[in-house]
Amino acid sequence: MNDRKKLEKLTIRSFEDRDFKKEDSNRKFLVPINPESFTQNLKVSVDTRREHGSPGSEVRYKSTAPEELRLEFILDGTKTLENYGGEDSTYIEKPVKKQLDDFLKCAYNMDGKIHRPRFLIVFWGKEFNFKCVLTNLDINYTLFEPDGLPLRAKITATFLKHKSREERLAESRVSSPDLTHYRKVEQSNRLDLMTYEIYNDSKYLLQLAKVNSLTSIRNVQPGIDLYFPPFDKNEA
Repeated sequence: MNDRKKLEKLTIRSFEDRDFKKEDSNRKFLVPINPESFTQNLKVSVDTRREHGSPGSEVRYKSTAPEELRLEFILDGTKTLENYGGEDSTYIEKPVKKQLDDFLKCAYNMDGKIHRPRFLIVFWGKEFNFKCVLTNLDINYTLFEPDGLPLRAKITATFLKHKSREERLAESRVSSPDLTHYRKVEQSNRLDLMTYEIYNDSKYLLQLAKVNSLTSIRNVQPGIDLYFPPFDKNEA
């Protein structure tokens, strides 16, 4: 019995709408040789300004920048690389210029319908999918025919994560203090920290204890469900 897993090629799918519902299968790009690695960049922006006369500074959260993905892969026209293009046998016959044109059509070229480059999803296997737009592209030609035509190019592409308007609204409302929330108390939970997490302020601690009929704000029984209603900010 052969337990060897099927080789999954990294694939970039192309969409004309920011909600990723209108895909153009003719623009899909299959990376002919999988990257040996890829880089994800996560960045949190903070404010570290120090108050006058203070020996230290409080690190204050400002925002979380969209995630970046950096891919490096090879386009080859030598016809010598094993399994080039995977199941798509036409790849090995395509000149490097045609392969590059396919990638640019998928990810970089302006789409006249939407007056901008297209929205993308980078897929690799069953677990990795990254909704994004291309933000930077470097093309390094490294091998040539005697007449100067490129035989190999190294592509370095940077993609910025993109979320649909619905996704952004849903995420922004998950922790909104203007909505009702329910939380199950875990063993390590503190009521003041849970209050701060929901309302961005722990001043509603006593109000929260009252609406949940708690007899103590220090020893909250693990396993109970707490009710976090919207509070009038002027009442606390």
